[in-house]
Amino acid sequence: MSRPLRQSSARLALAGLLLVVAAAACGAPNSGGSNSKDESPQQVPAKPSKPVTLNILDVAGNLQLTQGMIDAFVKQHPDIISKVTYSKAPAPDLAGKIKAQQQAGRVQIDLVLTGTDGLSAGLSQKLWSSMTAYQSRIGNPDYLEPAAAMQKLAQGHGTAVVYYPSGPLVEFNPDKVSAAPKTPADLLAWAKAHPKKFQYADPANSGPGRTFLMGLPYLLGDKDPGDPVHGWDKTWKYLKELDKYVGVYPSGTAELMKNLGSGQDDMVMSTTGWYINPRALGTVPKKMKAGHFDNMTWVTDAQYAVVPRGVSADKMSATLQLIKWMLTPEQQAKAYDDGYFYPGPAVKNVPLSMAPQKSQQVIKEYGVPEFDQWIDQFPKKPSLPAAQQVKAFDIWNREVAGR
Repeated sequence: MSRPLRQSSARLALAGLLLVVAAAACGAPNSGGSNSKDESPQQVPAKPSKPVTLNILDVAGNLQLTQGMIDAFVKQHPDIISKVTYSKAPAPDLAGKIKAQQQAGRVQIDLVLTGTDGLSAGLSQKLWSSMTAYQSRIGNPDYLEPAAAMQKLAQGHGTAVVYYPSGPLVEFNPDKVSAAPKTPADLLAWAKAHPKKFQYADPANSGPGRTFLMGLPYLLGDKDPGDPVHGWDKTWKYLKELDKYVGVYPSGTAELMKNLGSGQDDMVMSTTGWYINPRALGTVPKKMKAGHFDNMTWVTDAQYAVVPRGVSADKMSATLQLIKWMLTPEQQAKAYDDGYFYPGPAVKNVPLSMAPQKSQQVIKEYGVPEFDQWIDQFPKKPSLPAAQQVKAFDIWNREVAGR
């Protein structure tokens, strides 16, 4: 019997992102309130003429990792930034919000912290300032190789500020599961033998769900892991079969972790950060274990700082100095946080020993020493660009969850 789709916030978010991508594909005139060609770089002073107020919008939960970096800069450089205001919004709302301000000629958001979804939607509509002309102000960050690959997705219009290898990982209750499955076939067999005790969250609103979705084509040997429409035949067949034993798909990862913590589930899909952080917060019992598939490929993730077009020269000057500061090893060490985006730093030579003492204690108590071995052991591939992710989510909604 088919399972009706839930009208969850995740699906409303997906609908919004679909509209953004569709609008971008139509090539709306004067997208971003400027000529369709890249605008000429403005003359930006070395220092603002007077301290500025910087308005920062977070659509990725990034402030959990970077607000400490930003606040430290403001404290040490009151001659550059007098005040910072922080606000948050769903990623699918980002492009419309920025575009409306640009078309009105009143850009009120000076810096956006975003994942690949908001980054790509803004690139499609030419909403972000080109940073190429200002690269010397930021310098050349000594990125980790996978973070450098993620940086390429910005196409010169943004800067990767945090990175992690994500997953897919399996998290399980050792009282109920003797060992993590070694292959997708093992996972399917376990789910079949234990109906409704395995879950993964809606990929449109869950990092672990999304990572599982994008990691399967590598694990299953699909034709083209970069093409969910024409290259994922094995993946879609597998997920349709797994669907028979999953039950309900949680609308987000927080709900998934609550289900694991309450005993509703015995096994879920997870990531490095989602394994560490909920256990540190007490949402999930500390006893839970994590495992990986044999011959896995890490699906990597990053978050970016982007500057909307129309920001004043003084505010651009301040933002360039702030981004440069955020990419120093001393500030990058704060990205370890409480394991939320483990490891977190995007640049090289930032060991855990540089992190705040609280971060070191959390990761020592709740982390997995083998994570670093696994990160070194297995290959890494960037996550799909947003447009391809939307296609994958749409197919999953129609052919897996909506059957």
